[in-house]
Amino acid sequence: MTAVDAPIGLGRIHCVLPERLVTPAELPEAPELDAAGRDFLTACGIDTVGVIEESAGVLAARATTEFVTAHGARPDVLLHVGARSPDVLLGSDACHAQAAAGLSGAFAFTLDGLGCTGSSAAWGLAADLLRADPARRQVLVTHASRPTGVDRIRPPVTVTGDGAFALTVERGGRPVLRAHRAETDGTFHDLFQVDYKQAPWYEWREECASPDRYRFELALHSRERLGRLVDEVLADAGVPRTAVATVLMQNVTASAFDFYEALLGLPVHGVCRDNLARYGHLGAMDVVLNLRDLLAKGEVAPGGLVLVLNNSPVAAWAATLWEV
Repeated sequence: MTAVDAPIGLGRIHCVLPERLVTPAELPEAPELDAAGRDFLTACGIDTVGVIEESAGVLAARATTEFVTAHGARPDVLLHVGARSPDVLLGSDACHAQAAAGLSGAFAFTLDGLGCTGSSAAWGLAADLLRADPARRQVLVTHASRPTGVDRIRPPVTVTGDGAFALTVERGGRPVLRAHRAETDGTFHDLFQVDYKQAPWYEWREECASPDRYRFELALHSRERLGRLVDEVLADAGVPRTAVATVLMQNVTASAFDFYEALLGLPVHGVCRDNLARYGHLGAMDVVLNLRDLLAKGEVAPGGLVLVLNNSPVAAWAATLWEV
């Protein structure tokens, strides 16, 4: 087998996690919650969230630099998964990370507009970029999770924490990307928004146009889409549902895990609940952190299959099947 024919998979994963953890009740906006907000905070399954006093662009650049320093990566492409809000307009967080890490030989760009699903879309796109050009050997993906404005509590969705990651998708990497599919539905593009042009950043507030539409209509869409995407990636890989060793997904609320377990008839691995409770929701970083921690446990034997689900209220959905 030549290098070009080698399976495409993950190289290494590096995560930047907070040293400072605070309870949701300690957050400045907590006393202002109404009764429904307080009930949400009690039931969401988040015990603490992490706080890092760095902007998203600086944090992504830090994760990229630490990765390159530790592992000597020299990627052909640097793919930055866009933050909830960029550090500057007209600048480039992707090129910031490139410059900070000294990756002058890589082509850097940002994948944006997919919310939490951006990380899954990024590793799928990275694999496609490697397949498209035999000269490419490695794509580095990076992202930082930070709240859009001051508030971290986001009823009816989640509580946001801070973190960042860098990982590589490369020829000969493991786990191997066996199958991947992703979809979007543009009718939900404005379900959530921040009116950033009319107020300074410290007054930015996330607004949900319709909490009921989020809880019910989008939930029904997610059930149909992810159920079908799972069937399709398993068919693409030629394996039955019973062959899946475990399932990972993004960390939003404890009830979301219960919802998808019932939908799929497959258990969501406990590492997801553990990371939700400790760090809160880390946006597009969730599934990366969960996959890193699962692999570190060594519970899935070589050749075992891990199904990673991801979705966001944009709305976007993704299902990826990895072979350990």
